[in-house]
Amino acid sequence: MSQFELRGLYAITDSKLMPDTDSLLFHVEQALRGGARIVQYRDKSTDQAKRHQQALALVDLCNQFDRPLLINDDVELAKAVAAHGVHLGQSDGIVSQAREYLGQNQIIGNTCHDSLALAQTAVEQLADYVAFGAFFPSSTKPNASPAPLSLLQEARSSLPVPVVAIGGINMDNAGQVIEAGADMVAVIHNLFANDDICAQAGHFQQLFKP
Repeated sequence: MSQFELRGLYAITDSKLMPDTDSLLFHVEQALRGGARIVQYRDKSTDQAKRHQQALALVDLCNQFDRPLLINDDVELAKAVAAHGVHLGQSDGIVSQAREYLGQNQIIGNTCHDSLALAQTAVEQLADYVAFGAFFPSSTKPNASPAPLSLLQEARSSLPVPVVAIGGINMDNAGQVIEAGADMVAVIHNLFANDDICAQAGHFQQLFKP
């Protein structure tokens, strides 16, 4: 099990918003200073050297704030840079295999779209959290099937792991998914495209009652 509390703002990086290492580290540090509880490094490029270098730097940064860094869809990279875990999509690997490869102490999350059945399978395979969405229109995944808020209530009452809400979440609607049962809100654009990332992260984190 993870040493980290999986609750609060879940910040996901975007290679278009932060195209080089300096901007990536600046953006993420601002989010961490504002209170982000978990960071996911998401870069779909094929530049393995760049991804390794950036992931290594982010692990160091997150360690300074005692926050976990997860790698999107790449268990090998997660292990190579000693990240705190990995987030897997439905087509990016099997949770049980990732668990065996990374060990018991790493955080493993799984995208479950709008399906409670997929989430139940992920939990059986020892996922640490499950993510549902999109709950609102998303520029990152415009073709994602819409997920109903009632899914969060169902998941919260029937699953023994934290639940992440993703997809078009901003300060205007984050309260809705938290009230419906989300333990974490995953945010990209409404966090990292903001003029004051640190303050915006703080606003999101304040939505989570102690």
